[in-house]
Amino acid sequence: MGPSGRAGLVSPPGRQGPGPLPGGAMQLLDLALARRAGGPLPGEHRAPGVGSGTELSQLRPYEIGDDVRQLDPSATARTAIPHVRQQVPERMLTTWMALDVSPSMAFGTADRLKSDVAEGVVDVLGALAVRRGGRVALLTYGGPRTQVVPPRGGRGARIGLRRALGEGVAADGVAGEPLPGALARLGRLARLRSLVVLVSDFAGPTGEWARPLAALGGRHTVLAVEIRDPREDELPSVGRLAMVDPETGVRVSVDTRDSNLRRRFAEAARAARAEVAEALRRAGAEHVVLSTAGAWARQLGRRLA
Repeated sequence: MGPSGRAGLVSPPGRQGPGPLPGGAMQLLDLALARRAGGPLPGEHRAPGVGSGTELSQLRPYEIGDDVRQLDPSATARTAIPHVRQQVPERMLTTWMALDVSPSMAFGTADRLKSDVAEGVVDVLGALAVRRGGRVALLTYGGPRTQVVPPRGGRGARIGLRRALGEGVAADGVAGEPLPGALARLGRLARLRSLVVLVSDFAGPTGEWARPLAALGGRHTVLAVEIRDPREDELPSVGRLAMVDPETGVRVSVDTRDSNLRRRFAEAARAARAEVAEALRRAGAEHVVLSTAGAWARQLGRRLA
């Protein structure tokens, strides 16, 4: 793999980034998020703080017991009736992005790597989060050390995201903080109700992370973006292959000409993905599956519509 980054991560071979967004993809995603039924959007929930605001609905006639310090001189002078300006919370939501940088994210046999798609998802959803006046934060897990980019709004928010995204992924066989630990950390960091976006291939046993995810889903709205590669679902018949488990570094040799082997592989893959989908459903998470083949941004927009 390529040179190590500051976080002990590496740039995987074949890395090319998420690629250019198809025309209108950002608008499609923005509209798709805006149409999500019952899901909080950046800018659609009120923060616990208060501000003076500018909405006319914040002005009303004075009532006995109101704080006289809230009297609005301009409105009172215009109407000749004492008016007070109500203090309402400013609209803001923090979007927490949890990005999987474990070795399995460096895999890809189609148009790009899984890490390329993950990079694009984080960048685009982060941009939409701050576009609506909210803040965005990032936590990476599965690498040599966990990185946290604190919540931030405005133009500078994406700078921190892109710097973290540029670090790469963990090298084969390098063990990092697993998903359960990342979920527990998110629960401590995201104290106010937030939109939590998990971007991962969700490799490994679901039993390890299903319960902490359900606990997180009880306090936050969770969007789980699962990234898959076509070759993880079925094996082609190409003769003998040397295969490596990127998470553990274990190597095996298989004969892909064996039809029974290919069938068992496909069945096991379907069962594993069904188990992931069921665990996410039970946790109350919205589940989106993206592929390394095709235009991932359009896939994301269609699935959120």
